[in-house]
Amino acid sequence: MKIVILDALTFGDTSLSGFFKLGDVDVFQTTSPQQTQERIAHAEVIVTNKVVITSEHISNSPALKLICVAATGMNNVDLEAAKKRDIEVKNVSGYSTDSVIQHTFSMLFYLVGHSRYYDEYVKEGSYAKSPIFTDVSQPFFEIKGKRWGIIGLGEIGRGVARVAETFGADLCYFSTSGKNSSQDYEQLELEELLKTCHIISIHAPLNEKTANLLGYEELLMCTEGAVVLNLGRGGIIDEAAVAKIIDEKNISFGLDVLSREPMEENHPLLSVKNRANLYITPHIAWTSVEARQKLIAGVIENIKSSISR
Repeated sequence: MKIVILDALTFGDTSLSGFFKLGDVDVFQTTSPQQTQERIAHAEVIVTNKVVITSEHISNSPALKLICVAATGMNNVDLEAAKKRDIEVKNVSGYSTDSVIQHTFSMLFYLVGHSRYYDEYVKEGSYAKSPIFTDVSQPFFEIKGKRWGIIGLGEIGRGVARVAETFGADLCYFSTSGKNSSQDYEQLELEELLKTCHIISIHAPLNEKTANLLGYEELLMCTEGAVVLNLGRGGIIDEAAVAKIIDEKNISFGLDVLSREPMEENHPLLSVKNRANLYITPHIAWTSVEARQKLIAGVIENIKSSISR
């Protein structure tokens, strides 16, 4: 069996040895759109994380039997074209839930606790010169008693809610699909959630209902001192609006996802003045060592189950 892995660099140092027990494997660290067709032309199995597989690619790959998406979302594959050719497309779900939940709180604590400021305060020598034993110049609040609004109460959103409850937060949520109904937490309309929550975290997919869900006018509704975290998908928050409002109002933003990744060199978020209220990570919430191991194991299992049929 000919297996082609198109963007192995996204898996870091996670072992790929399990693939070599299944057949003849070509491993490419990255693959550009111009290289894709040549590399998959004779493949029976394609493994892709973010490399786009188009209808043309599928049509020009006669041996192709299975496309494994090493992720949950499958928007990088032309599913209709695959269906017409009777080619299976399999993803891996749930592998990164714990990792994303953990990173949600990592981002929150970094912003709320002013971690950048205090780390630099000590390391550049200011603390050594302090007349007192502490520094209370950057006040932080406790999560206990604060209202936490979750946008997208799926598996990750519910996991975040459970952890937030242990800190004593008051939980509520907005269903982006309009179909999610939970008896455990109060369901609000988006406007009320934005106006009343101290912490807002996004764990929703990007679709026609969530694209630009939070623009300038919506962000303006947020309460003074609010923290907004996006660990769903880039494009749910208007990034130009974030760049504008962060210098106008006391709102902090933690973003692990952006509308274009990697981000553009002239991105407006790189020019904000109030940088202390902005924390951006390069789409790493899913990448714990354990999550990547689960992901690779899931892809290998998908290939095995396809072979056994």
